Amino acid sequence: MKAIILAAGYATRLRPLTLTQAKPLLPVGGRPMIDYICDKIVEVPEVDAVYIVTNHKFAENFQQWAAQQGQQLSGAEGRSVPIEVFDDGTLSNEDRLGAIGDIRFTVERAGIADNDLLIIAGDNLFDFSLAEYVAFWRGKGDGSCIALYQCPDMELVKEYSIVELDENDRVTSFIEKPQNPTTNTVGIATYIYHRTHVPLIEQYLGEGNSPDQPGKYIAWLHKHVPVYGYRFTGEWLDIGNHQQLLFADNQMRARRGLPQREEYSVD
Repeated sequence: MKAIILAAGYATRLRPLTLTQAKPLLPVGGRPMIDYICDKIVEVPEVDAVYIVTNHKFAENFQQWAAQQGQQLSGAEGRSVPIEVFDDGTLSNEDRLGAIGDIRFTVERAGIADNDLLIIAGDNLFDFSLAEYVAFWRGKGDGSCIALYQCPDMELVKEYSIVELDENDRVTSFIEKPQNPTTNTVGIATYIYHRTHVPLIEQYLGEGNSPDQPGKYIAWLHKHVPVYGYRFTGEWLDIGNHQQLLFADNQMRARRGLPQREEYSVD
């Protein structure tokens, strides 16, 4: 299994912070966001390589970060997983490849079309174990998977994708940004693609579907092949604007015994 961290967005809602720094590298609780994701990835025994796909504007920043890690993630019992950064060549929000476009780019560049993929957006912070998520998915045997969160705020639900499952946890409905949500079960940008479903990205894009939001591929995929939903417990922090960034920063600062802040700062 290979892991892909999506980090090629320009995070325009977080400007001016993101004019010179990629959102996944912004500190939360004193550490770059991406560090928390990597902590979770390295716990998955099946993952033997991590690819970070970013844009040309921030590629050097991620390469410096990877160099600080020694080009690998270190886990328990001496386990290490190599890191590689891919530059998708884009320079602005206007010419970006989009998340699905970046997944295809990474699959082609790394030559991993015949691998199972663990795909995570680089601004996702969550409590659940990725190792348990992968174990759940393996138990299903024949499908891809999406992580699901019970969002307590129905107004916020309207900003996400709602997902309905059958008795076997298979996705039966996937609706992006519903005006009248019928459930508070939302999908987060943490996916597992079964190796036989990775080549279907070409079919999806070939039909003229959007290369942007990664959930749109799941919305299309579940109508063609089995896709399962993993209901996790614990916290999920979505960092889309300055208010959410400050909240996430203070949450993680509290966990590390650091004082709370009234305003976000990279210092």
